[in-house]
Parts: sequence; C-alpha cells; structure tokens
Amino acid sequence: MKVALGIGCDSGTPFDTIAQAVDAALEQAGANDFDVGAVASIDLKASEPGLLQFAAARGWQIKFYPAAELSAVAVPNPSEVVRKYTGTSSVSEAAALLAAETDMSQLLVEKYKLRGPDGRNATVSIARITQ
Repeated sequence: MKVALGIGCDSGTPFDTIAQAVDAALEQAGANDFDVGAVASIDLKASEPGLLQFAAARGWQIKFYPAAELSAVAVPNPSEVVRKYTGTSSVSEAAALLAAETDMSQLLVEKYKLRGPDGRNATVSIARITQ
C-alpha cells in the first residue's frame, strides 16, 4: 500500500512534534515510512524549519499547494479557524487528497491532531494512493 501524507502545523512547530504526529497517524493507518509515496502541505509552510527538517530526516520531498488549490478539495473536516489563518478550510486533508490524486473515499486518517509539549499543533491526514 502506498499513501500520501498531508501535514499542517502551527508556525514554529518543532521537528519532534511533527514527527510524533506523523508516526501516530501512520500507526493509525496501519502504515509505515516505507509506505509513504507523497508528502504535501500548504505553500505557507514552504519555509517552516521543523517541517523541512522532518521531511529531510525521513528522505521525503514535500509538495506545497497554494490555498486556492487546497480550497477546491472537498474534505470531511473543514475548519473556519484554519481558513482564517491560511485562506483555506483544510490543509492536511486537502493536501493528502491532492498528493494522492484521489477523493475523500480514500482517506485512511482524516485529521489526526496533536498538541505537542511545546504548545504547538500539528495535523496529519493520510490518503491511499490508488494509481
């Protein structure tokens, strides 16, 4: 099974919080690092140090989507709070679906949320890559 990860996070979220969120979401999906075929987020996170450090440590390239493209994706858990800060109601779910080139029927993990000991939040969604 190949999966796509969609990752969202607060500004300044450290490596450890992102890693913990991703690992927990992968476990929930019954997947592991070797199953990851794509990783994506919003373009606002393209210079987010913790996210970039995390992806590099796992050997993953991240594709970054603009808010307008993420906004066009139907998701099960839209958030007005997320829209207020990013311009789209979904980062992790929409990014996972775009990266997997699929629809919500293939979401294995909808929106796993973790608040780290640092007080920063990370969200991870996982979609099955069917192609």
